[in-house]
Amino acid sequence: MTRISRREALGGLLAAGGSVVLSSSNSEAQTQTSPTPAFAGKHQPKSLPFDPAKLNGISEKLIRSHHENNYTGAVKALNYVEQHLAEMGRMADIPAYLYGDLKREELMRTGSVVLHEKYFANLGGNGKADGTANKLIGQWFGSYENWLAEFKRTANALSGGSGWAILAWNGHTGELHNYWQADHSTNPPASTPLLVLDMYEHAYHMDFGAAAAKYIDAFMLNVNWDEVNKRLEGLGKM
Repeated sequence: MTRISRREALGGLLAAGGSVVLSSSNSEAQTQTSPTPAFAGKHQPKSLPFDPAKLNGISEKLIRSHHENNYTGAVKALNYVEQHLAEMGRMADIPAYLYGDLKREELMRTGSVVLHEKYFANLGGNGKADGTANKLIGQWFGSYENWLAEFKRTANALSGGSGWAILAWNGHTGELHNYWQADHSTNPPASTPLLVLDMYEHAYHMDFGAAAAKYIDAFMLNVNWDEVNKRLEGLGKM
């Protein structure tokens, strides 16, 4: 009997999209029912909340490619994963390792969708920090300049690879921090993203090549601080 690896099995499921019909080894499947809301797989991409042709130092071509390919691709992948989880939930004896691999994909795809949406939402501004966010940054970092230097240092530490630099409020510790995140699933528990910077190469390579520092500078010129302030207001306990 030929054995297949976990990667091969998972790859086959995802490649087939929503059309795959799974059967258990003993051909005993539970009665087919409509997916519960948790596994509906009906997420829809959100439109860009700004005119990508009007950003300062970042091209429309880059933003549209990032949004249409990477972000929209993550939304589609999350839908596929949820649909397959629904199918597996109707199987009598699904192997735990295979279900676990899909749950990992669910975590990663969800993180990608959420962080991309927050990333695009905090672009399209004039880059001038003000309001509650600026005051809070001053309280925790001494000054906006101190915070900016640390935020850029954090982001540059991710250059040439993947990850996210995120200014976040941690509801458990009651602290404001710039967090280094290696991928879509490594955010500190109880943290709420306030400012999100995508440091995957797809976010900047088309315009800046390997010059990640120039991309970070351009990003800061386009931060929508009104959106950051709105996220702070949503915390309800500043």
